[in-house]
Amino acid sequence: MTDLLERRLEDILRASPSLMQVLTTARDLALPDWMIFSGAIYQRALNQLTGRDLDYGIKDYDLGYFDASDTSYEAEDVVIRKVAAAFEPPLREMVEVRNQARVHLWFEGKFGEPYAPLTCTAEALGRFVSPLFAVGVRLETDGRLTIAAPFGLDDIFALRLRPNPDRRTNGFARTAASAKARWPELSVEP
Repeated sequence: MTDLLERRLEDILRASPSLMQVLTTARDLALPDWMIFSGAIYQRALNQLTGRDLDYGIKDYDLGYFDASDTSYEAEDVVIRKVAAAFEPPLREMVEVRNQARVHLWFEGKFGEPYAPLTCTAEALGRFVSPLFAVGVRLETDGRLTIAAPFGLDDIFALRLRPNPDRRTNGFARTAASAKARWPELSVEP
């Protein structure tokens, strides 16, 4: 079943020219352990499943990479600028870059919750608010899409939003209300 769901997701993602442009540019930048994740991925699946335009509600493209060799903001800013220079507007303003090796340095101050250091980009997915959101994709040099989904893809294709079973967060209720307003077809589990 997992392979079938991965193929379905891949078909949806490949049908989005803007996402494929972001994935191709990110691949060409060759950042260490990079991945596009969260809304840029799961929202397209929800949109296709609910009959909406694939780009409905897409506000940004979260581009994570992992470089533990320098976790300073200055090093991350160099990458942010490099990525911005690789895109034309409007994508330039929409691609948000974060070094996953330094998230633990600022997360608690911003969200009020502790956040242990990560060891790779895909590990971040397991800490997302909901399994529905916990999906990332990388376009490989041979054109294959690598899909990372630590909780699987069942929640996406079942239109099911539930809290992360491994990490309770303060933001689930707010996030669920926002998602339900955009996709009323979602079932929200407490």
